[in-house]
Amino acid sequence: MNNMIVLPMIIPILTGVFLIFLRPYIKVQRILSIVSIVATIGVSVYILNRIQTDGILRLDFGGWLPPYGILFVADSFSMLLVVTTAIVTGILLLYAFSSVGKAHENMFFYPFVFFLIAGVNGSFLTGDLFNLFVCFEVMLLSSYVLITLGGRKVQLVESIKYVSINVLSSWFFLLAIAYLYGTVGTLNMAHLSVRVAEVGQGSLLTVISIIFLIVFSLKAGLLLYFWLPGSYSSPPTVIAALFGALLTKVGIYAMFRVFTLIFYHEPAITHTMIGIMAAVTMIGGSIGAIAHNDVRQIVSYNVVIAVGFIMAGLAISTEVAIQGSIYYLVHDMIIKALLFLLAGTMIYLTGTARIEQMSGLIRNYPTLGWLFFITMLSLAGIPPLSGFIGKVYMGQGAIEAGSFGLLAIAFLSSIFVLYSLLRIFMNCFWGETIINEDDDVPLKKGMLVPCIMFGILTVALGLGAEGIAAYVSDAAHTLMNPEIYIEAVLND
Repeated sequence: MNNMIVLPMIIPILTGVFLIFLRPYIKVQRILSIVSIVATIGVSVYILNRIQTDGILRLDFGGWLPPYGILFVADSFSMLLVVTTAIVTGILLLYAFSSVGKAHENMFFYPFVFFLIAGVNGSFLTGDLFNLFVCFEVMLLSSYVLITLGGRKVQLVESIKYVSINVLSSWFFLLAIAYLYGTVGTLNMAHLSVRVAEVGQGSLLTVISIIFLIVFSLKAGLLLYFWLPGSYSSPPTVIAALFGALLTKVGIYAMFRVFTLIFYHEPAITHTMIGIMAAVTMIGGSIGAIAHNDVRQIVSYNVVIAVGFIMAGLAISTEVAIQGSIYYLVHDMIIKALLFLLAGTMIYLTGTARIEQMSGLIRNYPTLGWLFFITMLSLAGIPPLSGFIGKVYMGQGAIEAGSFGLLAIAFLSSIFVLYSLLRIFMNCFWGETIINEDDDVPLKKGMLVPCIMFGILTVALGLGAEGIAAYVSDAAHTLMNPEIYIEAVLND
């Protein structure tokens, strides 16, 4: 039954291939997309629950035992992210049906969404570094197509920057993999952990770990986020939401996996660097969020702040702090998708992205206004919404570890998040409406319902935090105890 582990990647790949041949049939593409994503959610939830009873699951491709063959490894951390990815994608597809338009749907929008999801899920599940690189590239190649979909000038300008940065980081990724293989003779993550522990994380391996840190930081937007606000604010709304919710999370996942399983022997160097980068990222993201008047830019800088906050948990590196990061990571995938959808919907209704040119939207679209209010509170970590529990655990972990400076910056960044979104709420939703009855653009149900679904999710995740507590606790315990992962992979 371990063959099921590959399904969260295989189902999206096969769906993408079939959809290519169904290009003229938009309705068929939509139906097949929803059926496929529901199947992926079902399989992923089943695997996640099975891990709680049977432990970490492993699939050896072709019967080649580790460390020699290709393998997928499913633990609570990876499967939590796979489940969340599938749920977020499913809701975003519903939004796409009403917003993307037939012109884009005929340009292979759905196939490349599924290829992107295959790359994301493959990155979460792979058990060796080279196939992590391969899955990264599958994800990135799909994102190159999606970011240019529509061919507007601003998209093409930002896509050149986005593609250039990712090609460069991929080259560094290969360089780091080559040096690591030349040093310890393996790329299987569990075997790497054993070999690095045997030979000791000397200066050469520490330098290699820093190259990996740079690569994953470029992917995640940790410190090296200069490319992110423009790239995430230029494509169509649903694509921007997909990017904001998922793409940076793959880089974050890779850093958590590599720096808890392989390069954890010199935390004074690696984890201190991560802590400094996280702090600077939160500060830079906060400044960007309050400096702009463009809704899309403000939302994009909120992605940057969240990356810094999540990575602070890895820098603190206690089990409680890691739990906080995982809670916040799941929350952020949901809430960032909602935030991008709300911002895009506001632009669709008003025809502008400037907050000074919007006013009184809550009078015309009350549901949209209160959804934005809930989103703002959730991102600020106000109880009982989903952002609260992650911040509580993060704070507890930071106090236990004595990381008071990082804690102060993390919670100050929450105030900046609240302020930046409160500016949007007060300027755009409050005050006198500037939309008269003749100019009132009807809000499509197909655009509003997915936003409501995300809103329900963030409330449910906050009120029902105990429902995923066992999964989060198991994920954090596995990350902080590498021997559990190693034994599951290397021992039959």
